[in-house]
Amino acid sequence: MTLRNSIFSIKIILPLILAILICLFFDLDPENKSVTYTLAVTVLMASWWITEAIPLAITSLLPVTLFPLLGVMNGKLVSSAYFNHVIFLFIGGFIVALAMEKWNLHKRIALKILMLVGVRPGSILLGFMLASAVLSMWISNTATAMMMVPIVLSVIKKLEEEIGREDVKKFSIALLLGVAYGASIGGIATLVGTPPNLSFVRIYAIMFPLAEEISFTSWLLFAFPVSLVLFIFVWFYLYMIYKPDKGISLNLNKDTFRSEYIALGPMSKEEKIVLADFILLALLWLTKSGLSIGNINVPGWSELFSHPEYINDGTVAIFVSILLFLIPAKGRNNKIMEWKNTVKLPWNIVLLFGGGFALAGAFKESGLSLWFGEQLVWVDSFHPFFIILAISLMVTFLTELTSNTATTEMLLPVLAGLAIKLEVNPLIFMLPATLSASLAFMLPVATPPNAIVLGTNRLKIKDMARAGLLLNFIGAIVVCLATYFLGKLVFGIELINL
Repeated sequence: MTLRNSIFSIKIILPLILAILICLFFDLDPENKSVTYTLAVTVLMASWWITEAIPLAITSLLPVTLFPLLGVMNGKLVSSAYFNHVIFLFIGGFIVALAMEKWNLHKRIALKILMLVGVRPGSILLGFMLASAVLSMWISNTATAMMMVPIVLSVIKKLEEEIGREDVKKFSIALLLGVAYGASIGGIATLVGTPPNLSFVRIYAIMFPLAEEISFTSWLLFAFPVSLVLFIFVWFYLYMIYKPDKGISLNLNKDTFRSEYIALGPMSKEEKIVLADFILLALLWLTKSGLSIGNINVPGWSELFSHPEYINDGTVAIFVSILLFLIPAKGRNNKIMEWKNTVKLPWNIVLLFGGGFALAGAFKESGLSLWFGEQLVWVDSFHPFFIILAISLMVTFLTELTSNTATTEMLLPVLAGLAIKLEVNPLIFMLPATLSASLAFMLPVATPPNAIVLGTNRLKIKDMARAGLLLNFIGAIVVCLATYFLGKLVFGIELINL
């Protein structure tokens, strides 16, 4: 057996042994063995998620078999966690994203943004970051980065042709990091931008079923300012540390992006339909629940129906995505979207969501979340500002080495239990943890966009780590301030000394 196979086997066997030992020799609650069993399954899943000893999706299926066998949850209840309105929100949004990719609309949008911002070095960096951020608000930040990298590489090559590779090398790092960081920062602004956001919405609903729903609009009102502040800071920061040396002109011809845009040809009928569908989806999401600011109340369109409470963001996403399968496209019997186009749907992420939701349900049903809350009540001696900051930093640096979605789904039930024990609004802890999970900037394994730009071989890990270290701290501080001050305005969070 090779060393690599030995390490791989250890990653599988050690967590399994540890989970069995917890079941046999630990007794967290003598009156309720489900608490201990849930902890054992959590340790096993967390270990396999972190090490990826087996595929993430397969690890996510463990609750389906282990929780019923151990008497933690009914098999029907566990299975239902794998398909719910949040899952359909993700599927519907991704189908629209696939339609944009199929008809090349995403590239047209990116080039149009770059044409608008100009061709000076700072403007080029701003353009790539803005295109990445705007796109990743609506489509996967992974897909955004994969789409933007070829464009940024083409620009870097043009710069190299004009003034030489060595003179461009420094600024090219800024462009590549700008794409990765822009995709991550833009992704936090909307519920569909990054998987941890969707995980939060569902886990919050599981843990607190009587709480008011976190709507697309309320999340946007809270998270978009965070995204905007971080975007401005990161753009300025990257430009200042990677701007071209004095005496080196990186100005491109004004027609650089225009020529690529023209090469796309006129906007096709199919592109126009997908764009209209995309705009419709965004508008329906934004206006579904209405808006209340002070004494001003603007009703949402869902109130036109007899049961507006039955309608959620998943309902909207699936409705709009279905339209794409009904509208004709060029070619005989073709539609804008066909089932064969959905093979790119990331079903592994869907199952990862489901596993996290099942785990969250077990935390609540077994009482493990409350048990964790009892162990952490000592934090009530600290000011809430510092607790929020500690949570933000912990999640940020933890997700440098782990899946941000898996980490979010493991920690949110624990933080919910802590909030219950301290008798405070759970959003105080859950919001910063969710946002921070997408704001890890140091390592390529932290987020897919980081890994994608590193794969270009035009920057090194040390470049990313050096730029990302400060950004990790800045991100945690901005999230902390937003939770502390903006949380009250949007979600009615009352922050007092715990």
